[in-house]
Amino acid sequence: MQKKAAVINDFASFGRCSLAVAIPILAAMKVQCCAVPTAIFTNHTGYPSFSWTDYTAHMDDYIREWCRLGLTFDAVQTGFLGSTEQIDFIFRFLDAFRRPDMIVVVDPVMGDYGRLYATYSAALAESLRRLLSVADILTPNLTEACVLAGCDYESEISDAGLERIARALHEPHGAKVVITGVPRGEAFVNFGFDGKGAPFVHAEPRIGDDRSGTGDVFSSVILGDAVNGVGFAESVAHASRFVAKAVRRSVELSVPLKDGLAIEEVLGDLIAR
Repeated sequence: MQKKAAVINDFASFGRCSLAVAIPILAAMKVQCCAVPTAIFTNHTGYPSFSWTDYTAHMDDYIREWCRLGLTFDAVQTGFLGSTEQIDFIFRFLDAFRRPDMIVVVDPVMGDYGRLYATYSAALAESLRRLLSVADILTPNLTEACVLAGCDYESEISDAGLERIARALHEPHGAKVVITGVPRGEAFVNFGFDGKGAPFVHAEPRIGDDRSGTGDVFSSVILGDAVNGVGFAESVAHASRFVAKAVRRSVELSVPLKDGLAIEEVLGDLIAR
């Protein structure tokens, strides 16, 4: 039977992020992506202007109708959640669909560069910490990891510091943790910890300036691998390489930074696995 993953995230029609990258990436990895939009955007918020629709009022329709259809899911992933009501929805969704072998991946989209996004308040970030209790895999960037662990952000951080944060996120409930996109000189580091042994690090060369949507691409590959039974350390390396290849191709094509990663050019790498 084909694997299915419910992905609860926003949808931006332009800019290659969130559901717009999760759907093709999971399809390439032979996983059906069942999208639950938290908001619909004309384009992501990094552009000078955008229009959007809050989808909170419609989200419980997905629980009701999918329960009527008797749907089951191999995994659930959460992404951008814009309110405490949407965070509450995650727990209702899991109450309705969770089963013992289902994987829950939490991508805690809250901020970057040591700051929360403009749409996030400290209270909302605190509420998002509740998802730590249900996560099997966490994919925060360094800013988000620090917020979730309740520690100060350090732009220059050692492996020992990353391990301290990763352990703080792992130990309460046993989640596997990868802290993504940590800058190290001319490289970006993805730092993984699953509690079964020593942490592992995968680094890729820094190519050009930061691009929108790289975290969404990374977490989508992690989700697809988890559903397909790929080991966590191997999956972190796989996601790291895929993002790096997509960045290189985007630079070759002169894709604007806000337009994200030209994943269409490299999806064959995922299909070939």
